[in-house]
Amino acid sequence: MSDEASQLPARLFSTPAGVRLGPLELIADGAARNFVLQIGEGRFHGFAVRQGGRVHGYVDRCPHAGLPLAQRLDDYLTPSGDLIACSWHGALFDIESGACVGGPCAGQALRPWPLTVEDRVIKTA
Repeated sequence: MSDEASQLPARLFSTPAGVRLGPLELIADGAARNFVLQIGEGRFHGFAVRQGGRVHGYVDRCPHAGLPLAQRLDDYLTPSGDLIACSWHGALFDIESGACVGGPCAGQALRPWPLTVEDRVIKTA
């Protein structure tokens, strides 16, 4: 490992419960938003998709290639907004379950990031 790589924060794939992410209105209904959380010496990369009063969270990592899904900030959904899309290789995922429904990821799914909405505030669960 190079000296430069050893200085990067560790990549985390989960967060503690109860972290306040912000008001529900932080994410437009039918849209997605990226979140990067510094936790100790590590960094967590995730995203959330809002559907009405519900929010679905996932680790920002495509199971096919291990890359973040969006090449542009907050650009996680298909143009119709009905699926999550990996902008690198076209993998498509169901918003509610994270299951791959098309592209090069058959049988795989996004890693869930448990989120909850309490009093119109998005929190990690």
